[in-house]
Order: sequence, then C-alpha cells, then structure tokens
Amino acid sequence: MKQFKSSKIQTAVFGFLLIFIGGVLGFKAFYEYTWVDALYMTVITITTVGFGEVHPMSASEKIYTSVLIVSSIFIVGYSIKVVSEYLLSQTNIGNLRPKKVQEKIDKLSGHVIVCGYGRNGMQATQKLEAYNKSYVVVEHNEEIVERLYEHNQLAVLGNANDDEVLIKAGVERASSLISALPSDADNLFVVLSARQINKDLKIISRASEETSYKKLKLAGADNVILPDKIGGDHMASLVVVPDLVEFLDNLTVSGDQDSYYVEQVPFDKVCPDGRAQQIRELDLRKKTGCSIIGYKSRSGEYIVNPEADMVLEPGSKLILIGRPDQIENLKQHYRV
Repeated sequence: MKQFKSSKIQTAVFGFLLIFIGGVLGFKAFYEYTWVDALYMTVITITTVGFGEVHPMSASEKIYTSVLIVSSIFIVGYSIKVVSEYLLSQTNIGNLRPKKVQEKIDKLSGHVIVCGYGRNGMQATQKLEAYNKSYVVVEHNEEIVERLYEHNQLAVLGNANDDEVLIKAGVERASSLISALPSDADNLFVVLSARQINKDLKIISRASEETSYKKLKLAGADNVILPDKIGGDHMASLVVVPDLVEFLDNLTVSGDQDSYYVEQVPFDKVCPDGRAQQIRELDLRKKTGCSIIGYKSRSGEYIVNPEADMVLEPGSKLILIGRPDQIENLKQHYRV
C-alpha cells in the first residue's frame, strides 16, 4: 500500500511538472516570450488567478492558453488531491475514522469476527446482519475497508493471520470467528492463532481442498465448510431429488418473507425456571404455531423429529420451523 501511495505521488508530481514546464517552453518557443514572461504566463494560467496578460494575445495564443488551462484543471487538481490525501494520512486527521471504529470494536463482547471479505465473507456478514449479530471484518485490502467504513461497518485493516490484528478485532472477547480467506494455508494460520488466543472461541473455517479438512479440524476449527463441494452436491441433488431440494431451499434463517424460517431455542428460554419438562408440556405448537423438527442434546447429539414425551435437559436446544409470522410469535413469546 505504501508503494501504491508512492507511485500515485510520483505520478502527480510528474504530471504537474510536465504541464508547468510544457507551458513555459510553449510560451517561450512559440510566441517568443522572455523567460520571465513565459514563467509568469504559465503560473497565472495553470492557477487560474485571473491576472492580466503580458501583452494582447493573438488568436493562436488564446487557443494555446485555453488548452493549457483545460489541461491544468485536471492535472493540477489530481496533484492537489493526491498530495492532500498523503498529508492527511501522515497526521491524526486522516486516522480519525479508524480510531473511532477501533473504539467501538474495543467495546464489543460476544461478537463475531469475519476474516476475509470476499464472496463467502460478504455472505456471512449479510446473514449476521439479518440476525442483528455484531461482527468485525478483518481485511487486508484498504479500499474494501474504506467501503466498509462508509457503510458504518466495523472493520480492521490487516492480515488475519497476524495475532495483533486478531486482538485488535477483539478475538479475546468474541464468541465466534469465521475464516473465509481464499487460501487454505491462510485459514489454517488464522485457526491456529485464534484458538491459541481464545480457547472457548467457536471457529468456522472455509476450505477449498478436501485434504485441508482434517488439518483445519486438528488446528482447532469447530466446523469446516467446503463451498465448492456443497455447490456441486446441491446441483446434483436438483437432478436426483429436485422437489426435496426446492423445499429445503425455501427454508431460511434470514429475513425472506416468502420462505419458511428455521430457528433454534435454548433450554433456558423455554424452561426459564430451570425445571426439565417434556416437549408436550411446552405446547409450542399451540403457543406459537411453530413445529419442533429437531433436538440437540447437551452432549451435541442431534435427534430428528423428537418424541412428545422426550424430556428436555439443561444445555440442550430445540430446532423449530415456521412461517415468518409464527417465528415472530416464537421470538416475542420466549424473547429469543
């Protein structure tokens, strides 16, 4: 990035010198001005200050001066912009926004860190926004970070496999981390670093190669997703069981009003007094309209379509399905 800024400054300086020297030489060579007069005419032309000419101008001189004015507007304007940006970046004025964003990040707790803002990272943030979940993006591309700032999104500029960058993103206080970098090696480093800093962090990593799956799990990832494999399986399923896949595609955990919602409810929400109850005692269908389609035990075991006489245990979760209005009733009733 420093090299990029340096090249922009060099281009700006070169453009300014080109238009300035070209103006002086043009007035001197074509219209036989003295060096002082040529310098004076060039300065008042490219700065557009409006002082008088050295002597009445001929038609060709007016055309040349007009071309010089138009050219200088763009070149000098660009030069001023680049130099101003550079000066601001070297002072506290240019760092005000990142500092304000960092102050907000430092106040977060239980948030999600999304490493990489490519296609998968962007989709992850959209889902988190749909659920009003706080998140921080870690991205090494400065232009992307600037766009995130403009949309009032929290972001940290830097390499996600750098411990200091993860700490700036609040990894010690975060509840989850999504590593969506394009390189499996980079994701592996992120998982290792994050797990070392926060032992209780839930880590979800992207992987491109199936051979990376076990490595990421060994490094500390709780879940490893292979987007390419999921995409291929999904397309093949549309051929083998199209109706089933279309039905599943209509299930969502976001805000699409034309789809069915799938929601999870923890034990302490449906049994706030801590007393274990049978599913039939909860009478969720009557209270909210939602149907129970799954149960996750405290040990992590999943049970599909649990029986009505199953007793819920502390630390377990219920998985429900319903229309948007039914899920809204669920959220209001149990304050999910």
